[in-house]
Amino acid sequence: MIKMIAKYKVYISIFTVWLFNISGILGILSSQSEWFLSLTPLNLMLNLVFILWNLDKINSRFFLAFSIPFFIGFLVEYLGVNYSLFFGTYVYGENLGYKIGGVPLMICVNWGVLTVITADLAQIISKNTFVRFLLGGLLMMLLDIVIEISAPRFDFWEFENGVVPLKNYIAWFVIAAIAHFFYNKFQIQSHKKVSIHILIAITVFFSTFLFF
Repeated sequence: MIKMIAKYKVYISIFTVWLFNISGILGILSSQSEWFLSLTPLNLMLNLVFILWNLDKINSRFFLAFSIPFFIGFLVEYLGVNYSLFFGTYVYGENLGYKIGGVPLMICVNWGVLTVITADLAQIISKNTFVRFLLGGLLMMLLDIVIEISAPRFDFWEFENGVVPLKNYIAWFVIAAIAHFFYNKFQIQSHKKVSIHILIAITVFFSTFLFF
């Protein structure tokens, strides 16, 4: 019975992740794009909810591990937004919700979620710890490349003069790899199937707007 319940949780999670992402794509391409974009914080939070829901056991160990990319993300984004460090000169828009010091809290949640799901993929690809955190950083950097194209259009963030500097991607790789290094120390066993679907859905979502 317990295994059956866990199985249905996975199916419900995957179905809902794709439902929200496909609905988001269609909604943004419609005349109601502003309303759908305003739901971005909800979508980001749902990704975290499904990761939590499919853990074998929710405990302080996971939240401690998750807090590493969350707070690393906040620190570097705060320094980036206010002092143009690491990424270049940029500013956040309104569609990511409530901000502290110019940094939306949802972007910190996003740092955490992306670390979890890319760490799961890295674990599938390699058993080597060193390779895992480098691969995790690379995966997050590649995803950022795709997201950067649509970020100004969605009023997520925008760089000075509309140009994303090369150092943004270098910083993403280095900082994400560091976050992966410390996150992997906790050996969190999140549900890899759910993580991979979240990662693919995010990639499909933003890749769609490279063409539309």
